[in-house]
Amino acid sequence: LEKRNLILNIKITADSTCDLSEALLRQWNISLIPMHILMGEESYLDGVTIHPADVFAHAQNGGKMPKSAAANLVEYADFFDPFAKEYDAVIHISVSSKLSSCYQNACLAAQQFENVSVVDSQNICTGQGYLVLQAAKWAADGRLLPRNITMRLQNLAKRVQLSFVLNQLDYMAKSGRCSGVLAFGANILGIKPSLAIIDGELKVVRKYRGSLPICVGKYITDLLDGRDDIDNSMVFISSCQPKPGCMEAIKAGLRKYGKFESIIETDIGTTIGGYSGPGTIGIVFANKV
Repeated sequence: LEKRNLILNIKITADSTCDLSEALLRQWNISLIPMHILMGEESYLDGVTIHPADVFAHAQNGGKMPKSAAANLVEYADFFDPFAKEYDAVIHISVSSKLSSCYQNACLAAQQFENVSVVDSQNICTGQGYLVLQAAKWAADGRLLPRNITMRLQNLAKRVQLSFVLNQLDYMAKSGRCSGVLAFGANILGIKPSLAIIDGELKVVRKYRGSLPICVGKYITDLLDGRDDIDNSMVFISSCQPKPGCMEAIKAGLRKYGKFESIIETDIGTTIGGYSGPGTIGIVFANKV
């Protein structure tokens, strides 16, 4: 692996929380290990046997909100094993260690292999996905050592910005992420909160009022207007059953305030979508070095 003239065969893997599309996963040879989604008496696999629409239907029929659970140490070891044998190195990018035990479990499993390393994305959804896709591009180039890729990822993790606007707080309330009284009041007043990942944790950063498309337009303006510190190479638009007018508002804001070379649209998966609810929409980009 130390011979720089060799083209290295590096495998990129991630937790299913990264919410990259099937097309991107195939294009860049990325493999995911699914989170467990516990709904009722059943356990499902995120993105495999359950999707956001299933969670919304369950909740609308009076069911309790599902809970997510990390893959355990044995599952990670079984997941890594074939890749460790086939590739020169495996780099796994986990959901934020402050939001799940995925990182801890993956690190423990990686100790069983000489060529598996784990990176804490310090993010979730396509905030994590941004790192995964960038890692896959670096790996495909074949000229970087695994340790150089992990160092670059650790640096990039500090610069990736994920935020989104919620259409309603009902699903957050049902899952215990906020009080039912707060959700009821927000709905009555037409308040649409904007959330962001800050230091690896999900926090409310702004509250907008009005129709969702108008709030989304204000959100994009607040986020991008007057900025000269943004890496324009790539931006993700992530949404969960977007409401009419919202995707248009996001794209109009990107055209007006951003000069992004690549705009990638992705669907928010079950782990975040189940908590945020339908209508959630946001963007992910990175700050410049």
